[in-house]
Amino acid sequence: METPNFDHWETLAAFHGTGSDRFYDVDTLVSGKDSLSDLEENAIALATYGSGVAGLDVVHIQSHIGFDSISMARRGARVTAVDFSPTALARASEIAQLAGVALDTVQADSRDLPHSLDDRFDIAYATIGVLCWIDDLDNWMASTTRVLRDGGRLVLVEIHPFTNVFGSRDPLIADFPYRSGVPVQWSGTGSYANPNADFVTSTEEYAHSLSEIVNAVHHAGLSLTTLLEHDDMAYDPHGDILDLDDDGRYRFRIGVGPDGTRGSASTLPIAFTLLATKRPAII
Repeated sequence: METPNFDHWETLAAFHGTGSDRFYDVDTLVSGKDSLSDLEENAIALATYGSGVAGLDVVHIQSHIGFDSISMARRGARVTAVDFSPTALARASEIAQLAGVALDTVQADSRDLPHSLDDRFDIAYATIGVLCWIDDLDNWMASTTRVLRDGGRLVLVEIHPFTNVFGSRDPLIADFPYRSGVPVQWSGTGSYANPNADFVTSTEEYAHSLSEIVNAVHHAGLSLTTLLEHDDMAYDPHGDILDLDDDGRYRFRIGVGPDGTRGSASTLPIAFTLLATKRPAII
């Protein structure tokens, strides 16, 4: 995740949470509102058998400015936020101080976490928009596994690779591969939290199919325990691709259904939850 991605995330870390984006409301977080979505809440509940993260050691991988790190720390977890952006970690520390919670931070590449973190954590947590930045998924998964204790759990909630294929619905444009080892170059203005923001960034992103992700879990020495595919979310991570239905949930539909309207078209997967447990080493 070197330049241009490093520069991209440094720019976003300085911008997000400053009052001009739709995801990062610092005042609301500091006042006590939790940042975890219902999918993330459910994933943690499943991973901890309903007991939550209180008293657990949690590493938040690719934590950005630490909203979920702070939310889990507020619940009683001992949280280490890991990101490669020093600006993101500085912002996370500042916001954690405002929120009155303790938060450790480590600047590191998630594909090669420092060995000082080895075997230290009960939960490795990574959610929404993390894997598309990773060129070597096996390295990412092996690095994540290494910092877990035996029996520790990976909690991964991520955008479904099927949905990532589409950059637009009207017209329908498929501009990102379902799987590919080749970086996809992008340059444009704004961020996912504010497409109209007045700055230009460039990125390299990578496609990983669901089977590639599952195979990387196995290769890393994890046992897959749960794989759920979701066709609704509380928000649209893409910004303007999903339908907002009357129940307040976002869903993805292409074309029309039996009655000739989009609303009757079948919904398609937009996110997934993956939970896996670190297997004890065989001596």
